[in-house]
Amino acid sequence: QVQLVDSGGGLVQAGGSLRLSCAASGRTINTYDMAWFRQAPGKEREFVAHSRRISGSTYYSDSVKGRFTISRDNAKTTVYLQMNSLKPEDTAVYYCAARGGSLAVAPTIPQGYDYWGQGTQVTVSS
Repeated sequence: QVQLVDSGGGLVQAGGSLRLSCAASGRTINTYDMAWFRQAPGKEREFVAHSRRISGSTYYSDSVKGRFTISRDNAKTTVYLQMNSLKPEDTAVYYCAARGGSLAVAPTIPQGYDYWGQGTQVTVSS
């Protein structure tokens, strides 16, 4: 079992930056794929970024590529999402997710993840 706690959200002006954190407890995260998703009101949960287990290789959605960076500190069992050049369309609740089992489901699919944080609100004003 892994428990995830998301934090770091807030209100920021367009062009600004925020860093989200996801603190994991219960297990070390080096053997888990870690990801960030987001969900805006009235929309489905959307993939944002992924960090692969062991290698730490990363993958991003086209909408955030070049602006967001996912990183992990395995020793601190924390995953981060650095968000720069924020846009109003980035406004959403952001969720951290983890999966430790099969890789049969693509990393962009929410149903492939076993553990979720509670979410943190990010609001970008124009």
